[in-house]
Amino acid sequence: MFSGMSFYKFRIIILFIFTFISSAASAGRFGSWLKENTVQDTASYVSPYAEDNEKCFKCHGQSIYEYTNETLGRQVRELMCSDKIIKREDFYRSNHKGLGCTDCHSYDYTTFPHPGELRMEQETFTCLDCHGGDESFSQYHFEAIDKEYKKSVHYIRLAKDGFSCWKCHNPHTYRIDVGKGDYREKIAYDNAICLNCHSNFNNFQLLTNRKEINIIQKHDWLPNQAAHFANVRCIECHTRVNDSIPVAHLILPKEKAVRLCNECHSQNSLLMASLYKFESRENRRNGFFNAIILNSSYVIGANRNEYLNLASQIIFLGIFIVIIIHIIFRFIKKS
Repeated sequence: MFSGMSFYKFRIIILFIFTFISSAASAGRFGSWLKENTVQDTASYVSPYAEDNEKCFKCHGQSIYEYTNETLGRQVRELMCSDKIIKREDFYRSNHKGLGCTDCHSYDYTTFPHPGELRMEQETFTCLDCHGGDESFSQYHFEAIDKEYKKSVHYIRLAKDGFSCWKCHNPHTYRIDVGKGDYREKIAYDNAICLNCHSNFNNFQLLTNRKEINIIQKHDWLPNQAAHFANVRCIECHTRVNDSIPVAHLILPKEKAVRLCNECHSQNSLLMASLYKFESRENRRNGFFNAIILNSSYVIGANRNEYLNLASQIIFLGIFIVIIIHIIFRFIKKS
């Protein structure tokens, strides 16, 4: 056995090795974190309409704008309405970054001050106005999405009040590829679209006279709410899955929302046809059902492994046989 001094040295060596391994692991994690969190340069993109757009961003790109009031003969500084502020960096990261402002907005806006009657205009564009029938956008199935949307409660109940694509997808900032490879970011981004109205009563009132809804209370039946809200999108439970379109748009009435746990917590998890649908074609890996889920989260019941299932069944059967044999020998001994 070790002497007192030798054992002391042995402990020092073990502690040193443990510290080295921990430091190396931490350094690796820090390197990965640094790589993932390094701010990407979004200013590298230069729009062909940047010069013209800047005439709009000069006022609409910040919270305060300034102009010369010729009637008063002086410079005036005003607050821009919050819903009219479009940040340059957000626009030039969006899917519409290659457009000019006047591609969608009237050329009358190029004059300043803007004609007063423009304030009364309602934006009535839809995605199909630009993307319908265009083969270059066929991968997004806009026509099929439009058909699904027109069956949803959003369209049936709210279209007459002005509900359109833009209520969910802000054309100035929407990014279809957000969170690519990072499901936490994708989930947070997509849920924010829903919560922009359903947890913001000011926006909610623009479309309905219903009382304010408390999202937390409405979902009080859901166990471990925080984990569900962080790892699952609203549309996973509140839409009808459609394999022919990228994202389901048929919003269901609340009474038809998914409430059964085994819809997601099962071998054939609903998540594989929605959140993970584009990765779900992956073959089973290392015996796991729904292997792709392992890359992002752990869903009890959906992350089953066929080998572990078989091993547990064999162990259970073995224990059961041992118990039966034990009972038989007890009866034999008594007789």
